[in-house]
Amino acid sequence: MTVVSGTTPQTTSSSSSSSSSAAAANALANTQIAGNFQSFLQLLTTQLQNQNPLSPLDTNQFTQQLVEFAGVQQQINTNDSLATLVSLQQTAQSSQALEFVGKTAVVKGNTAALTNSQAEWEFNIPSASTINISIANSTGATVYTNSFAVAAGNNQAFGWNGLGTDGTQEPDGNYTLTATAKDSAGNTVGVTTSVAGVVSSVDLTQSPPLLSIGGQTFTVNQVESIIN
Repeated sequence: MTVVSGTTPQTTSSSSSSSSSAAAANALANTQIAGNFQSFLQLLTTQLQNQNPLSPLDTNQFTQQLVEFAGVQQQINTNDSLATLVSLQQTAQSSQALEFVGKTAVVKGNTAALTNSQAEWEFNIPSASTINISIANSTGATVYTNSFAVAAGNNQAFGWNGLGTDGTQEPDGNYTLTATAKDSAGNTVGVTTSVAGVVSSVDLTQSPPLLSIGGQTFTVNQVESIIN
């Protein structure tokens, strides 16, 4: 049983900032469109008030202007509807995230929390291989290495009791597992890793909401499964 080196999931500060930027851009666009809308009304009204009675505005031209008027109005309504849909989606994400509190979630990543001398990773491997494992503590120092044969399969669990290679019991904390795998022909085999942990809290001030798992934060879309 093992896991492969992966990239520790990033927090979604960039996602939150991009969401805020999108909201600000939408508000600015609405303001600009509304301003153009009012300007159009003023121009149209002024044109009608000052047209020559002996040479009134051409019917086709007037109709075209009314169509443009309706198009601007429809664009404003569309922007408002999209803003409402985004708000509803954010509410749904918040409700979904709250349901995860207290449950054990499996998320993409290779850093797991050692709690009460127990840590667990899961890996997916496409073919039978020999895997070399290395576990490092929060300072980057390697505390455990091992290698063994594994069969092909998904969601294969690898548990670690916190004992280092030298037999020293490591303290509770976050540990990062890195793994490389090769098949019987010596070819490199791609392995993906996941970690499991209890969702202790949810930060609803972020968009999308952030789940706190073992001292790390993850978005809802990083959750692969819920164990219980």
